[in-house]
Amino acid sequence: MRYDVTLRIDYEYSVPADHTRNLLKVCPRDIAGLQSISRPWLTFEPQPDENRAYADFFGNNVTSAVWRAPLQGVGIALEFRAERYDPDPPALAPTALDLLGDEIRRVTDISPQSPHHYLAPSRRVPPSEAMASFARACLKPGMAASEAVRAVGIALHDEMEFVAGVTDVDTPSQTAFANRAGVCQDFSHIMIGCLRGIGVPAGYVSGFLRTRPPPGQPRLAGVDAMHAWVRAWCGRGIGWMEYDPTNRQAAGRDYIAIGYGRDYDDIAPVRGSVRAAGAQSSRQSVDVVPLEED
Repeated sequence: MRYDVTLRIDYEYSVPADHTRNLLKVCPRDIAGLQSISRPWLTFEPQPDENRAYADFFGNNVTSAVWRAPLQGVGIALEFRAERYDPDPPALAPTALDLLGDEIRRVTDISPQSPHHYLAPSRRVPPSEAMASFARACLKPGMAASEAVRAVGIALHDEMEFVAGVTDVDTPSQTAFANRAGVCQDFSHIMIGCLRGIGVPAGYVSGFLRTRPPPGQPRLAGVDAMHAWVRAWCGRGIGWMEYDPTNRQAAGRDYIAIGYGRDYDDIAPVRGSVRAAGAQSSRQSVDVVPLEED
């Protein structure tokens, strides 16, 4: 499935701000067997005094931008074409969950794709016995690791309520889980905590999700979304699989990944600092336009 994608982020400052620095992870990457990206174009208004692009440890595209003069605001615009594929069928039989630990121990690779990076606690996903207990209650004897991932994702979707505004970017995952409410970031962090609690390596995916209008209604511009979902390592046979607990489904051809991390901290779309005395506001719009019928 092919898409043209645009992203617009605007920051406004109530008083001019200087020494503005942004670190952006919004440009998606090619992912073998899942997606290819062409014609990426990232622009700023006004143009930064410094602009540098590089890749982080996990292979995510990073752009560093610095403005030294006072600014009333910053505009960030991204456009690109993406093609998302159906994943290849598994090369080997699925790994049973109770054998997954042995397979992880036999992995000697410590590259960014290694499951070892995604099993230990991280800052936004600390150990949680409540999440581990919730995940264990989803399991059945002899279950494959991939089946366990789906079972946990379905149970979380049924247990949690999507409520915009009830959490913010810094709400601990334990709080969102205790309240059984949050947004896609919370759903993803909680599922990661649940899976790590039962020995399944799991990480955070940041990206774009194509939304579909109600039947008979026209598609509106700018109403698609940046989104977050989960990837989990299910053994040598299946490898990494992606699941969206917010929407109770596998991350398929409607999903375009920006990049991967252990949690939100590794792949936050925009981080930055400004020197200013006033308030700041921001607006964001996303458009994911399919180029073919499906």
